[in-house]
Amino acid sequence: MLELLNTLLGYIVEIGILIFEYIGVGVIICTSLVSLYKYVTRKPDTRIYLAKGLAMGLEFKLGSEILRTVVVRQWSEIAIVAGIIVLRALLTFLIHWEIKQEEKEAD
Repeated sequence: MLELLNTLLGYIVEIGILIFEYIGVGVIICTSLVSLYKYVTRKPDTRIYLAKGLAMGLEFKLGSEILRTVVVRQWSEIAIVAGIIVLRALLTFLIHWEIKQEEKEAD
């Protein structure tokens, strides 16, 4: 019974990881396309819009990496996932900092 629950948890986590990954990629692609249009039409809020969209997409991808920690079994896998989480968190932090700087300049 315990092995069945463990297998079921693994499948649920893998599905959740895929869903978060796809949502993150979709958000980044849609934001990039809209930002390209805004750039071509010379909208002043293009950089802020793109930064917010990238931050949102990275947060979904960060969520998928956190879920991935549930199914890893070896220390080397944990180290790789932890490195990815740290890098994505740093990118998200830098993007949020950029958004704040852009919003200060806009005021």
